[in-house]
Amino acid sequence: MSVLGVSFNDAALESRVLAGVREVETQLLAAVKSPDALVSEAAAHLLNAGGKRFRPLLIMLSAEFGDPSRADVARSAVVVELTHLATLYHDDVMDEADKRRGAPSANERWGNSVAILVGDYLFAQASDLVSDLGTDAVRIQARTFSRLVQGQIRETIGPGADDDALAHYLAVVADKTGSLIATSARFGAMMAGAPADVQETLTEFGERIGAAFQLADDIIDIASETGDSGKTPGTDLREGVPTLPTLIALRSTDAESARLRALLSKPLTDDDEHAEALTLLRAHPALTEARSYVQAEADAASVLLAKLPDTSARAALQELCDTVVTRLG
Repeated sequence: MSVLGVSFNDAALESRVLAGVREVETQLLAAVKSPDALVSEAAAHLLNAGGKRFRPLLIMLSAEFGDPSRADVARSAVVVELTHLATLYHDDVMDEADKRRGAPSANERWGNSVAILVGDYLFAQASDLVSDLGTDAVRIQARTFSRLVQGQIRETIGPGADDDALAHYLAVVADKTGSLIATSARFGAMMAGAPADVQETLTEFGERIGAAFQLADDIIDIASETGDSGKTPGTDLREGVPTLPTLIALRSTDAESARLRALLSKPLTDDDEHAEALTLLRAHPALTEARSYVQAEADAASVLLAKLPDTSARAALQELCDTVVTRLG
């Protein structure tokens, strides 16, 4: 069976991991409930819309390097997933998004104020749950939350006049995406009682593989044909959202890239200009360079895994690294 790019050739591992993810789902439904009917409905809105549950899966796999049966493993996954869901409510308000996971966004359905407050409610629920996991877990969660917020602030403000735009973007990805996935891997190992060196290795692995998945999405947005990735190609390009390939292209200085640089300097609302930019970017060396960068991140994550015990859980994590690369096409 394959889940999120992980093939379980070990039936016992598959059973434990999927049972753990199901338990997390049950606890999530309980955690978003409120005596107020509107809060309960709005808080469960994105949860009911689905999602990959990548972070709970990573927690369960990381817990395999200790005792995965400990109750705190699932609890920590609920904390992480509630935090992730809360950021989505806030992101949709800031992005003025009208859809999320194929359904109307919370801000579209209930308005910005309710969406923001529901995100706050989910953060509060996560904070309540993490308090039962010990002071170390509270500290890790607080520092992760700090990185999430700082990443969002940096993204909102954008790079300064003297900042390197690409370095700024990579820092945003590390904080907004890598930090919570790193904490997922850390919590799984930590709550399962894995050795300290294993916890540190998995934390670094989570940071790298999390950023790599996000950056791979940047490439897929440019390189995929309609329908391949589940969304319209060039969506970020049309909205003028900076991504890894576009930022690399903007650093080019050759005369042949002048037209592409001009197009990338603005949102591409015109269909003809959008199509032209997409064609030029697909043929530009920036796309190859972006693929190489993501490949290097996945390779670095694989090197980290080599430090871990040779188990079926490690093999499953290795498949995540391989999936990042195969998604690039």
